[in-house]
Amino acid sequence: MSFSKTLIYWYLQNKRNLPWRNTTNPYYIWLSEIILQQTRIDQGMPYYLKFIEAFPTVKDLAVAEEEKVLKLWQGLGYYSRARNLHFSAKYIVNELKGVFPSTYKELLLLKGVGDYTASAVASICFNEPMAAVDGNVYRVLARYFGILTPINTSEGIKEFKLLAQELIDLNQPGNYNQAVMEFGATVCKPQNPNCENCPLANSCVALSSKQIHLLPVKLRKTKIKKRYFNYLVVKSANNKTILQQRKDGIWKSLYEFPLIETNCEISEKELINSNTFNLLFTNTQVTVKLLTPKEIIHKLSHQHIYTKFWEVQTANSTRFSIPWSAVKTYPVSTLMDNFLKQYKTN
Repeated sequence: MSFSKTLIYWYLQNKRNLPWRNTTNPYYIWLSEIILQQTRIDQGMPYYLKFIEAFPTVKDLAVAEEEKVLKLWQGLGYYSRARNLHFSAKYIVNELKGVFPSTYKELLLLKGVGDYTASAVASICFNEPMAAVDGNVYRVLARYFGILTPINTSEGIKEFKLLAQELIDLNQPGNYNQAVMEFGATVCKPQNPNCENCPLANSCVALSSKQIHLLPVKLRKTKIKKRYFNYLVVKSANNKTILQQRKDGIWKSLYEFPLIETNCEISEKELINSNTFNLLFTNTQVTVKLLTPKEIIHKLSHQHIYTKFWEVQTANSTRFSIPWSAVKTYPVSTLMDNFLKQYKTN
């Protein structure tokens, strides 16, 4: 039995019962694929269910306020996915008259959709034979065929895509793509793969050459950048505060307390003498207290954020107009959300 037939047969016998596998609705498949980028299924599942309940159609998503979309996405990270999802929904409704793109090339025109997502949706929903290559697929192909080309190079991306395209079952492209991904997620796992129960074990190059732990090859990651955040948790005499909406960066459009970003850890005196602090509390008497003596380290893929939260008690001001009871209704980053869950306002 061929590689593709073996995996499809295995998949039909062993696939997990996931809600997006019980439909070929392209909106639902697209939504699931966007949510599951950089996200484990157990983490992404509740978000998928929340989204289809709140926005059962692409039109419902398109007409929603961005803040509502971001609030539902809160905690999932990589917030550009949510913004792109919302932007593309509006594009489908307004420019495409509500008709979901039905080909690989048309799907690529959606903001935030790349080769993998376009291939997955086109094959699963419209039976177009386009190979979807994600981390699971890289791992399965690298191990089975013994490929040493690094997967995070332009050469590797091209080589693996061509191979995956050669292997795809032309009659069942959707089942084939899902089979390889499911196999990589449950059998040919990154750590402790289940080689004893692998239907491909007899012809796997990595297993026979004892290279399972070496494949796939990935070049060393870029250097981690360190950033130092100091948040000013304003608490006025009438129990109000201030939140600011980020204009750019990974947390664009999310809300946060006034931020002082520095090149290194700073003292209370340095904080108070900063321009941001003085502009916010001009001619105002304040009481400052460090709420997090030990820096909170928030780790992202290419940066580590060393964070301190400073409570600033101050007089009433029109600048501080958000009641503390309303703070948790705003979409915020996971870093901010974790702090708010612990902070006592009274």
